Amino acid sequence: MTILLCVLVLLISIFLIITYAIFSGQDLTRFDKPVGESFGLDHEPCDEHDLVVASIHANNKAIEGLSPKQRLVVMREYLDSMSDGMSFSSTFIQTSANGIPAQWVVAPGADCNRRLLYIHGGAFTMGSPKGHRNITNNFSEITKAAVLAVDYRLMPEHSRKRGIEDCRQAYLWMLNNGPDGESKPEKVFVAGDSAGGNLTLQLIAWLRDNDLPQVDAAVALSPTTDATYSFLSVVNNEDSDPMLGAIFNRLNKLPHSMVLWLSFLGQRINPSSPLVSPVFDDLSNLPPTLVHVSLSEVLFDDARRYVNKAIEAGSPVKLQSWNHMVHVWHMFYPKLDGAVEAWDEIEKFIRDIG
Repeated sequence: MTILLCVLVLLISIFLIITYAIFSGQDLTRFDKPVGESFGLDHEPCDEHDLVVASIHANNKAIEGLSPKQRLVVMREYLDSMSDGMSFSSTFIQTSANGIPAQWVVAPGADCNRRLLYIHGGAFTMGSPKGHRNITNNFSEITKAAVLAVDYRLMPEHSRKRGIEDCRQAYLWMLNNGPDGESKPEKVFVAGDSAGGNLTLQLIAWLRDNDLPQVDAAVALSPTTDATYSFLSVVNNEDSDPMLGAIFNRLNKLPHSMVLWLSFLGQRINPSSPLVSPVFDDLSNLPPTLVHVSLSEVLFDDARRYVNKAIEAGSPVKLQSWNHMVHVWHMFYPKLDGAVEAWDEIEKFIRDIG
């Protein structure tokens, strides 16, 4: 019995050593400070914020008890309906970017020689250009650019790599095509939220590494940057994040070695690979990049560590954070004052680029 117990302990120890040796990234805790420029520190949540949180809680309750497959169907429907009932100034035009479904979003007065690739969020498993029209419409208005919202392939029907490839190909296509046909752009931007923020940051690193035309500027809203989930806010902000808190509440109850394996099995990519964790990449020689995150959300340290590491590497990357905001609160413009403020800051950032 004693021998069997010793063997079991030895096997578990070997398993843990192998797991952390293969999947764990470098220790980034030294990048947990500073916190960048913060907004709303002296404001309490407004009534509109409480209504948004109540809506999120209601949706979370609606998926309780459902199977993973049923839950995904409901969540996809929920995200796709986020912009329903809203009126927009932009024209929405379906297109194909190198065979990849996409949508041009063109606001009145937008210059089609200015182009922005938008990559939607949704945990790599949900989301669409349709559900993100409130965001893409705003981007077209404030950048005075034609926005190409890419409808990249999602998991689990497709591998994680397929979505990455779609975003790359859509960007390259956009360099030679606009809403009016073939032409070269004068200014190029890329932006994305959450999972789309991850794909945005991965894209600009890929462009740099392959000597491809780089964007003039990038914007990442509440991006996920670390698929090893080794950041502190994954635990510290679990209760203050109504959108992602419940998901991470379940993950936080598991041994971290198991979380690493789940991340690997879900993506079929080493979770510490820069392909899925931009924070572990070389962050030098990047274009001007603006990162937004809520102080209250689970992914706060994802954003903070990425920005602070990029700044140390000499890249012009800027962090702005808001208090009491939900994950990707920009989607709730103009209901939330914080969303209005955030879009104003994005507009200033783009205006400074030219």
